[in-house]
Amino acid sequence: MARVLGVGVATLDCVQVVKNYPVIDSEQRADQQYLWRGGNASNTLSVLSQLGEQCSLFATLADDVFAERICSDLEHYNIDYSFCPRIANTQSPTSHILLSSESGSRNITHYRNLRELTEQDSDAIDFSKWDWIHFEGRNIETTLNLLQHIKQHYPRIRVSVEIEKHRQGIEQLYHYANSLLFSRAYIRAAKFETAKAFLQQLQTTLSHSCDLICAWGEQGARALSSKGIYYEVPALNINVIDTRAAGDVFNAAFIHSRLQGHDVEKSIAAACRLAGIKCGQLGIDGLSD
Repeated sequence: MARVLGVGVATLDCVQVVKNYPVIDSEQRADQQYLWRGGNASNTLSVLSQLGEQCSLFATLADDVFAERICSDLEHYNIDYSFCPRIANTQSPTSHILLSSESGSRNITHYRNLRELTEQDSDAIDFSKWDWIHFEGRNIETTLNLLQHIKQHYPRIRVSVEIEKHRQGIEQLYHYANSLLFSRAYIRAAKFETAKAFLQQLQTTLSHSCDLICAWGEQGARALSSKGIYYEVPALNINVIDTRAAGDVFNAAFIHSRLQGHDVEKSIAAACRLAGIKCGQLGIDGLSD
């Protein structure tokens, strides 16, 4: 059992399942509704906990009734949140997700006014207790400072950073991770048609050894190892029901496999398999390697 810290945000997701998306200015009855804890790193920890890792979350939490629901769910998955600062008189971030049962795709609206983590929030944390720290690529200034601190004082700890969305200055985070986990949307927004071209160009700009990983949706995953070996792994062939959090599941399975000592190729294959299984079910319960 390895000790994993996830750094990011935790949200409450309200998911409504409909057959087809409604047209503008219409009313439609949902077939199902769920309340789930969300947030990328938060979801990744839920999967890692089910895979047998000892997990902790570092994120700001509000003090409203939604926060109590979030904390209760963290406890359900045995995720330690004792390091999370509680912010008085605030509201929890929420996402409203419309899920099409016909296509498995989803539309999301997100509300957030809760502040992000600061360096001061981490002053009392002893990072040496963890074997792996996984960061969401957000809150760039604080994340960069934490990455630099960990690299300087705890070089043995393996670090991964999820690069999902283009945010100003996010490229600064590249230089402090052992693994960078890119989304297909991010690479395409960077005007690259293939992951291979993006990953190979990026590797030439890095001053350190780093595994570069990209989940490529229904086409599987692409990776360029720190040794310069390129891999392509196909996706699991499955009837898609729910793509929500598939990337978070992919990241969890990759981290778990690497913690077990597997190489990059085997790890992205394991990640594709578990992400595929997730897409064939609602939610992230019951996932195992």
